[in-house]
Amino acid sequence: MSNAVALVRLRDEIRRFALAPYLLTVSDDAHPHAVAVAVAWAGDALTMTVGRQSASNAQTRPQVSLLWPPSEPGGYSLIVDGLAGSAGREGQIAVTPTRAVLHRPAATPGATKPGCSADCVPILG
Repeated sequence: MSNAVALVRLRDEIRRFALAPYLLTVSDDAHPHAVAVAVAWAGDALTMTVGRQSASNAQTRPQVSLLWPPSEPGGYSLIVDGLAGSAGREGQIAVTPTRAVLHRPAATPGATKPGCSADCVPILG
């Protein structure tokens, strides 16, 4: 039941981001592959149209991530990890979220107070 609440929160957080997310996959030679995508909800999964390389990577290694950059300087990024699968149409994949966090560097340039190097807020998982 907490998963449903978390998904509702994830939907709300995604709406707050002004910029498109990046889909992060891993290629056959273990190199990262990042592409900007437009996402839409289909049930509990995020669907997107992707190119051949991203589709191939996601089929072979279905653990992928989506990264929404911050909408303003110093703001949070949204990182969603998930499992990719077919969305039923050629060139589309569906990512079922398994974990999500809001993340930003905690330290600011010129700060004199020591602290942790990142500020993370779990959303899902």
